[in-house]
Amino acid sequence: MAKKVFVIEDDRDIRETIVYVLEEEGFEVRSSESSKLLKSVDTEKPDIILLDNWLTEWKSDANGQQLSKELKSNPATSHIPVIIISAVSNVKEIAEAGLADAFLMKPFDVNELISLVNKFTA
Repeated sequence: MAKKVFVIEDDRDIRETIVYVLEEEGFEVRSSESSKLLKSVDTEKPDIILLDNWLTEWKSDANGQQLSKELKSNPATSHIPVIIISAVSNVKEIAEAGLADAFLMKPFDVNELISLVNKFTA
């Protein structure tokens, strides 16, 4: 059975690239431009979540760091690996503060993406 990946990324081109690459690797991918996809985490049970740090809807919602911290602080979802994706230079600190399992710096190498997802879903 394919591992399920949630991809939350507001940049359509980046989101579609991630989806394409991971589907080619055999993953089942659900994607969204907003964090609303996280509302289905209990029913969909993703094996990993890739989360952009700066979502355009952040003004009315939490950013990726806050969302990651919520997921990792909740006993029902704390086991799900979270990878924060961002182009900011301090993405490592953002990921650590958000209790994320890892981070991916934009622009990223596709092989690095695959390697990271495989590492946390093996």
